[in-house]
Amino acid sequence: MSYASPRALWATRLGFILAASGSAVGLGNVWKFPYITGQNGGGAFVLVYLICISVVGLPIMMAELMIGRHTRRDAVGAFIYLEGKRSFWLTPGWISVGAAFIICSYYSVVAGWTLDYVYRSVIGSFAGQPAAAIESLFGGLIADGPRQLLWHFVFMCLCLGIVIGGVQKGIERWNKILMPVLFVLLALLFMNGMLSKGAWDGICFMFQPDFSKLTAGSVLEALGHSFFTLSLGMAAMITYGSYLSKQEDLLAASLRVVVLDTVIALMAGLAIFSVVFSVGMEPAAGPGLVFKTIPVVFSQIPGGTMLAIFFFLLLAFAALTSNISLLEAQVAFLIDERGWSRRRATTFLAGLAFVVGIPTALSYNSLSEWKVIGDRVFFDSADMLASNYLLPISGLLISIYVGWFWNGSEEKQELIAGGAGWVYPTWHFLIRYVSPLAVAVVLYFKAKETGLFDWFPTLLP
Repeated sequence: MSYASPRALWATRLGFILAASGSAVGLGNVWKFPYITGQNGGGAFVLVYLICISVVGLPIMMAELMIGRHTRRDAVGAFIYLEGKRSFWLTPGWISVGAAFIICSYYSVVAGWTLDYVYRSVIGSFAGQPAAAIESLFGGLIADGPRQLLWHFVFMCLCLGIVIGGVQKGIERWNKILMPVLFVLLALLFMNGMLSKGAWDGICFMFQPDFSKLTAGSVLEALGHSFFTLSLGMAAMITYGSYLSKQEDLLAASLRVVVLDTVIALMAGLAIFSVVFSVGMEPAAGPGLVFKTIPVVFSQIPGGTMLAIFFFLLLAFAALTSNISLLEAQVAFLIDERGWSRRRATTFLAGLAFVVGIPTALSYNSLSEWKVIGDRVFFDSADMLASNYLLPISGLLISIYVGWFWNGSEEKQELIAGGAGWVYPTWHFLIRYVSPLAVAVVLYFKAKETGLFDWFPTLLP
């Protein structure tokens, strides 16, 4: 039995573009992309990343939006509509909704770190402090369970308040506020970086390819990030696509989201590397680049306190626009398939995500001895399960289904409806052959990297 009610739609094209871009633009753009670029040699890595996002990320995004718009349902309901309740093809729907919930629960904790750093920037915790003292602040934060829980609760309440308002009055309205503010903050940081003495070094590092620094691991990192950065495989784009007008050009809409996501990642990288080079620090600082290196950099330059506030506000807004899409993907499932009201579904799921996120906040303090998968604490285990397995499996199954099993005439009609029928042969080739192969390669090497084949040694070549 279907409980789906008449579908809410985005009020404007801009509303959809900002919401979908907000989903894609997250901590991965401002946090992960700069540090993996630094670790993998800069320009050559960026070039490979841009190629991967064009031939892997874009086709799968179009496929997910297409499924959502065609069915007008959540990620699970979409496959019920297409294949029936007992079909194997419900699998990617269930996996993507499950991945959205897991990521939502621990992403909120990480987003809470950004709120804590906004607060610390405002009270001047970085100003005039030696580098060692600033770098130790992050260790103090993750060792403090109650403080993390406080910010985790605050962040989840923000997500709840936005999603409970609905598609137009909640998600669309707030993305029209949050995304422009995010762009302004990023533009200010970008201009500061371009005016610093490290600007040219940052530009050369980002855009001057040095293929001697490019390894097979770098290519895999670029391939994997091109998939993960667009919020693919986590039910968000299928759900957002279900609110999309039939007259919308899917290619143009997807391109706008991909271009915005990529531009923000590149601007963030330039803003960060320019100031890092300006004080003579190394760009290959790894995951600690944002929470350790950047605060040290801001403490050493004029106007650093205000720049630190802008930077961590940027991180917090990016995290918020992403997490509301994850929460909405789950809420849509309970509304469509279980007949729940939006208020009940949002309150229940936000509360449950907060509870499940508690072990994440305690992973490096009270629960540090609790190893869940191998020698990994709860946080690392949840992240590994979602990022390394659930997302690529979901993306792989969706690309296989759309490329090989879905009715081609329905796919073509979805593209024709918005005026993009001409791209069907190229898109269908990519989604049938290139995208599934690329995601399968990522999944295989992630499994090797995380030790899955240690459990099944006969499967390892």
